[in-house]
Amino acid sequence: MDFAEYWQYTDAVTKFLFFALLALSVASWFTGIIRLYQSHQLKKAVAEDLMKAVNSQSTELEGLSSSERKTVTEQTLMQHIGRYRDKGEQGMSILGTTAAIAPFIGLFGTVWGIFHALHSIGQTGQAGLSQVAGPVGEALIMTGLGLAVALPAVIFYNIALRLNRRTLYVANDTAYGLLRETAKKNGANTSNSKQTTALANNNQSYVGSMSTSTAG
Repeated sequence: MDFAEYWQYTDAVTKFLFFALLALSVASWFTGIIRLYQSHQLKKAVAEDLMKAVNSQSTELEGLSSSERKTVTEQTLMQHIGRYRDKGEQGMSILGTTAAIAPFIGLFGTVWGIFHALHSIGQTGQAGLSQVAGPVGEALIMTGLGLAVALPAVIFYNIALRLNRRTLYVANDTAYGLLRETAKKNGANTSNSKQTTALANNNQSYVGSMSTSTAG
């Protein structure tokens, strides 16, 4: 029996479940492809974006102490990493929901189809194997449809999850590197300021000793 003949025996509930699975399938495929593309692009651009974000605040950090510079840099990096995490999770709920509920929708469609088939057999009064096997076998199509909808959603979800984890790893690794560079700059600036202060103190001591010798 082909699908057109099977469709004639379905009732309103089975048709509704079929279109629900169809809508979930279209949504999961569309969301999954877009999610994989955006996650891949985000993974490639995260390191450069963090560097630009820190470098753009170089003028704002002037005049701040080393601890204040470290705090501002950390807050900037945490803010951008949080945005990357939010971008990476967009659409994941659709994929997760589809993967979770599609098999159960298909199973419910199968149970309802078997009930509908047995009810029809009971009305006709014919309970032979040929009368039971056909309608029951056709009802199992809904289980197959549910699995066909859920499997791509699971695959999309796992691949996107892996890409998002990789993106966060690159973001955190880049952030630690930028913090290390900031700490080195702060250390160099502190060392230079100490040397300048020591040189100024030496000059003042030298001037003071020359004044004392001249007065004597």
